[in-house]
Amino acid sequence: MGPAVSDGLVADLRDAQRRFSVEFSPAHDEEGAQRQWRAVERLARLRPVFASVTYGAGGGTREGTVELASRLAARTDLRPVAHLTAVGQSVPQLRGVVRDLLAGGVTDVLALRGDPDGDPRAPWRAHPQGLQHADELVRLALAEGVRSAGVAAFPLGHPESRDLDEDLRHLLGKFAAGAGFAIAQLTFDVEDFLRLRDRLAAAGCTAPLVPGLLPVTSPKVLEVTRRLTDGHEPSWLQRRLAPFLDDRGAFREEGVRLALEDGRRLLAEGVPLLHLYSLNAAGNVETLVEELGLAGPR
Repeated sequence: MGPAVSDGLVADLRDAQRRFSVEFSPAHDEEGAQRQWRAVERLARLRPVFASVTYGAGGGTREGTVELASRLAARTDLRPVAHLTAVGQSVPQLRGVVRDLLAGGVTDVLALRGDPDGDPRAPWRAHPQGLQHADELVRLALAEGVRSAGVAAFPLGHPESRDLDEDLRHLLGKFAAGAGFAIAQLTFDVEDFLRLRDRLAAAGCTAPLVPGLLPVTSPKVLEVTRRLTDGHEPSWLQRRLAPFLDDRGAFREEGVRLALEDGRRLLAEGVPLLHLYSLNAAGNVETLVEELGLAGPR
């Protein structure tokens, strides 16, 4: 099926007004796959600008990524954006993944260097015949024929950057390599994202920068945030959720309330699109889209 004909993802991101995108991850088993697809069908009705498909921790689900992204392209009106990482892969292998995606109708990727297998905090070591940096991956993907390549941005700076100035130079280098947009790492302080947006603008970069939003609706999801934020979740978040640890319903309500507060602030600051982490479930995303008025036109 695929998305309606347009000038491409980057053009749609530039034109977006109060819209959303959504993230899915390859399921680990058949039951999870069925539950995930029900979520896909429900969220597709809300017409997100795109649906990203992760590679999993350490890039360990590349076959599942290709399969799910290709299925989205073939069986829904969603525009899939497949994560592509350099972890543990040679250049020929990376080219093969991109070609598999293109053969499956997936024309947009999110090019990420990725974290080391097994331990995201371990020192980075490239594959002996692989790539060292995300800008190289952007060039490879574009050379293979993808229509657009997005990249990651880090409001608090990448852990390996000495400071925010160095981190900004790395991000600008990824745009110089041909990246068309960036998705910012999850942060629970809207000001962190806005400062990054301002730094990019001051550097003359007008590429779309998309913030991520995740409702922390259970203690388990709180653990997920530690991975998505490189352990930078603020202490106030835990303090605000602590009174609800023994009440699942109240915990979820407070987590959704927090996400709505952040979403409203971002929209009020002129952010046109929010990237919503689904965790392969529809309910929380549906709530945010409805409350914030993010559904796409019919």
